[in-house]
Amino acid sequence: MGSKSDWDTMRHASEMLTKFGIAHESRVLSAHRTPHAAVEWATNASKRGMQVMIAAAGAAAHLAGVMAAHTILPVLGVPMESQALKGMDSLLSTVQMPAGIPVGTLAIGKAGATNAALLAVAILALQNPELAKKLEAFRTEQTEKILAETL
Repeated sequence: MGSKSDWDTMRHASEMLTKFGIAHESRVLSAHRTPHAAVEWATNASKRGMQVMIAAAGAAAHLAGVMAAHTILPVLGVPMESQALKGMDSLLSTVQMPAGIPVGTLAIGKAGATNAALLAVAILALQNPELAKKLEAFRTEQTEKILAETL
């Protein structure tokens, strides 16, 4: 994530990955304030066994694009809500990538963080039948919970 303040939102992604038993790293790296460290981290991600990357940033929100430019791993971008424009600036910066460097962009804030983790799980489940079963069970449980609600 682009700054420590993003953790309040991104902890939801971390918690979801933990729920599915997915080992993951949580780091603060800035496309602008720590550019060399960000590039080094992205460049070596696959060597560390990473298969999917979630990058979150606010305002100019260039982190996901920088990560995607330095790895062939799938990069999922989570725009952070900002004071000035309520995250619309972050959303547009994350989603508007040039052709050839894709970033899968999720919703602004908590929903985006949670769904980024679930999308990462779905990507990993393509090659992991046990994880696919866990994801199916999660979806079934979610459905049953909603259907059980009464007004």
